[in-house]
Amino acid sequence: MRVLIAPDAFAGTLSAPEAARAIAEGWQRYATDDIVTVAPMADGGPGFVDVLLAALGGQLVSVVVRGPLGDDVPVTVLHVDGTAYVESAQACGLHLVDPPDALRSSTYGVGQAIASAVDRGARKVVVGLGGSATNDGGAGMLAALGATADQPLDGGPEGLDGIVAADLGPARARLDGVEVVIAADVDVSLLGMFGATKTFGPQKGLSEPDIIRVDGILDQWVVATCGSTPAERRPADAKGAGAAGGLGFALMLLGGNVVSGIDLVTDAVGLTELAKTHDLVVTGEGTYDFSSRSGKAVYGVATVAAAAARPCIVLAGQVSVASREMRAMGVESAYAVADLVGVEAAMGVPFDSLTTLAERVARTWSPRRKD
Repeated sequence: MRVLIAPDAFAGTLSAPEAARAIAEGWQRYATDDIVTVAPMADGGPGFVDVLLAALGGQLVSVVVRGPLGDDVPVTVLHVDGTAYVESAQACGLHLVDPPDALRSSTYGVGQAIASAVDRGARKVVVGLGGSATNDGGAGMLAALGATADQPLDGGPEGLDGIVAADLGPARARLDGVEVVIAADVDVSLLGMFGATKTFGPQKGLSEPDIIRVDGILDQWVVATCGSTPAERRPADAKGAGAAGGLGFALMLLGGNVVSGIDLVTDAVGLTELAKTHDLVVTGEGTYDFSSRSGKAVYGVATVAAAAARPCIVLAGQVSVASREMRAMGVESAYAVADLVGVEAAMGVPFDSLTTLAERVARTWSPRRKD
């Protein structure tokens, strides 16, 4: 049996390559005859650059930028044949802020990373969005590229409160002649009931009153940057505008085009062809829930497996998807580390716990083990 192992990162515990290695090790403890191929994945969020480096090669360039709350943080930008790949989570990710503070967190460092890539000669910049601690509509990123306004742009949404006017001209000039690609991990819009703040605000530390307030502030931000008519506000309603707390929206204002992050990585890794040559596809992520359907890696991998007529299963830290929803996503079965070893072990010894789960799952899916 040929098994393709293509997980995303398990947020906060394992990178995608580590998760793939853990699943492969556990699988082959039982199914020693199986041929296992690992293909770590990413959807634009954490691990985006590492996965693309493994698939494409290229040169990593380290840059120190301003983190979400102002501390210096290192980021690595991947340069491949005139194209630079920037992982926004390295500059403004949730892992950089404890506890989360989306009211004050800024995307300024993402703009610094983009500027660095352009300064090194990149004529195309691909920005991976996902896993952010921020909800500033990309204002900080634009400020780092030269945008100005009548309110500070680098103080998170709280700093934007009361904004009336913004000048994006300097930021657009900074990227003149540079193609911008937005590799989004979700397809949500910026505002409203299904927008960035309502959907992802709670995990970034926003209370219900905060969510209402921040959504209102971002509405002011849209008017200041785009205008007040429905036609002028259209970028805020576009799919992907709400990715990374509105970074997608801000990059659209610079002429960026949205693509699915998982589709971009799928092409780079060659996942479609790999799926055709394997009997089973195994994917995974930290938490497998209904949001996984909104452009996340697991859904993307399951879609590729379905197109190749191969069964797909999910190994995750936690699973909160019912069987009917699971099958609607193209997933045959899902297995949770927490159900097997408990939440404490799943978080405390993630590699060993995932390995144990993979060994157990192999007993169900692999036809036999070598005696």
